[in-house]
Amino acid sequence: MLRYARPLQRLLNALERLPGIGPKNAQRLAFHLLRVDDAEVQELAGALHDLKASIRPCTQCFNYSEGEHCPICADPRRDATVVCVVEEASDVMALERSGEYHGLYHVLGGRLSPISGVGHDEISLDALLERLRNGEVREVILATSPTVEGDATALEIARLIENLTRTGELSATPKLTRIALGLPVGGDLDYADGLTLARALRGRTLVGDS
Repeated sequence: MLRYARPLQRLLNALERLPGIGPKNAQRLAFHLLRVDDAEVQELAGALHDLKASIRPCTQCFNYSEGEHCPICADPRRDATVVCVVEEASDVMALERSGEYHGLYHVLGGRLSPISGVGHDEISLDALLERLRNGEVREVILATSPTVEGDATALEIARLIENLTRTGELSATPKLTRIALGLPVGGDLDYADGLTLARALRGRTLVGDS
């Protein structure tokens, strides 16, 4: 049985736990790190340490941020009347690559999935509704992934907004749209190219009676 030195095996085990990294890729990365200068390895180690020590959720949109607000929320040039709701912070980066969207975001931190035990308390639905209560938002773009769970999450958000309107908690009801054009059913936003996402944003459709 092939055995590695203990520190090397520890690194291989850690690398294999990363998404998309199998045994061969883990081995390739580990051997590369053994060949490069100590300074390069220390730079990588320092970057990983700073990542965990410095990055936190944006207090407004829950995107990853170094300060209280992420660079997008802090940018005065962004349209604060439009909020695009996504599942993960990686989806924000995917939509930003499209160059089509200039509003703000709201990162749910997941999608509703009763089978997996993900309910309202596990994602930032309440924080989204609180943002809408100030009446500044005129349009909510639902950009959850076109999966069963993603669609269920979008429909639940639409229902919750409708309830706020019915109870008079919203001074103005925002237009509710859903991106659709160009995105394959069952796909994830993070794997879509910029052109596909740009077309999806331009071809968004109304949800419910909004």
